[in-house]
This record gives sequence, structure tokens and C-alpha cells, in this order.
Amino acid sequence: MTMLVYLIPVALFLGGIGLIAFQWALRSGQYDDPDGAAERILIDDTPEDPI
Repeated sequence: MTMLVYLIPVALFLGGIGLIAFQWALRSGQYDDPDGAAERILIDDTPEDPI
């Protein structure tokens, strides 16, 4: 039972770190264009031969 005295603050601390990381990801634009990378991989960047 005494382990809960240590585990609850550790769990709250780790949850706070996760929340701060999530807020940082939202504010830095990590989720602004979720489909862009998936579509860019399909675009061929090499120019076609004009023959």
C-alpha cells in the first residue's frame, strides 16, 4: 500500500510530461498537414523524357 504513495505522483508526473509533449506538437504544427506526406510520396519528381 505504501508503494501507491510513490507510484501515484510518478504516474501524474509522466502524464504531465506526455501532456506537455502533446501541446508542443500541436503548437509546432505537427498535425497541420497529415495527408501531405502521404500524397507527396506518390508524386514523381523526376522529369519525363520529352522524346
